[in-house]
Amino acid sequence: MSEKDVTPGQAEEAGPTPAELVEADQPDGPVQVSQRRGMFGAGQSQDTSGYGGLRTPVLLPGEAERPYGGFFDEVVDALDAATAGDGAGSLVERVVVDRGELTLFVDRDDLRPVMQALRDVPALRFEMCMSVSGVHWPEQTGRELHVTYELLSITHGSRRLRVEVTAPDADPHIPSVVGIYPAADWHERETWDMFGVVFDDRPDLTRILMPDDWPGHPQRKDYPLGGIPVEYKGGTVPPPDERRSYS
Repeated sequence: MSEKDVTPGQAEEAGPTPAELVEADQPDGPVQVSQRRGMFGAGQSQDTSGYGGLRTPVLLPGEAERPYGGFFDEVVDALDAATAGDGAGSLVERVVVDRGELTLFVDRDDLRPVMQALRDVPALRFEMCMSVSGVHWPEQTGRELHVTYELLSITHGSRRLRVEVTAPDADPHIPSVVGIYPAADWHERETWDMFGVVFDDRPDLTRILMPDDWPGHPQRKDYPLGGIPVEYKGGTVPPPDERRSYS
């Protein structure tokens, strides 16, 4: 079987070869952000699958090399030119191209100028912020919280790109973009509600899904499963974090 063959039961992305795993920390190789344990990846409860010893690396695509293809080079060049300022370097930390999608990683302190340029520069004109969402990678020390912004350009024929920023658990603050993209208002509130990301300098950062007095942020990976016992025909099934382990 060749290195590119994919067999049933492998990870969601095409399974990395041993050589690719060795290069996982290099800029142009896959980036390992976590490790899935067991059949379902549950980390806060007992393993009930019988596959408790299974370990699968969670890999994200690494940095892309030019030419990126399509309109991607044009967008990156226009953004660099618009944000260069007085001899400053590019505000884009890393460019990732995967499955025909462009992702620009920027520092959280540079988020607002980057988003302003993406909206206003004629060569870019990404007028719409379609969504703001979060993800929690607790094993990425110093970069545990990720926030992604999905942008759409109507002017340039429905071009799309993604902007991604990170913040540490110890300082979960990211500048709000509501002043640039008003439609991001409720999306930022949901990301705060589910992941605990604090969006600075915006009005009314309150919960939008959970009650105001709800403890914690339910979509973080360190949030306890909890649950209540379920009774069925005289038997009781305990909550997930109290079930026995089969490993």
